[in-house]
Amino acid sequence: MSILNPYAQYLDDRPLGTILSSTPEEVRSLLSAMNPDNLSTSPNPDKWSAREIICHLADCELVFGFRLRQTLAEDAPIIQPFDQDKWAAAYDGIPIAQALEVFSALRGWNVQFINASLPQAATRPVTHPDRGTMTFQTLVETIAGHDLNHLIQLRKMAEA
Repeated sequence: MSILNPYAQYLDDRPLGTILSSTPEEVRSLLSAMNPDNLSTSPNPDKWSAREIICHLADCELVFGFRLRQTLAEDAPIIQPFDQDKWAAAYDGIPIAQALEVFSALRGWNVQFINASLPQAATRPVTHPDRGTMTFQTLVETIAGHDLNHLIQLRKMAEA
């Protein structure tokens, strides 16, 4: 596992743009395959429910969008890490439909930004305090790997 991109292990042979643009629809499809009564039920005590995963994806899309833009707007910026579990503490009561709508809208906006920025911005440096110096391209790869990780989790829930 790469310290720069802990999600690199999830990347497959598909182009990053395909992964990024297809994730919202894949999430929507997986959610429709689940029992609506179980969307807020965690598969086990140390795992998030489907609703919490979707809220997390919406939060991360907001953060990823800022990080991508910061990388282009500043010279070698240092990005702010966040504690996902502390952010998740506020997910109670957030409707899954709203979280999915936010995630989908932000993802569409970010995909347009990425498409307009690559390949020219690929090597722009950015530093994560815990992961070290990486590039705009590494950020894009991280987003795609993060998607695939959560899609695996949602598939398991849909199959259960």
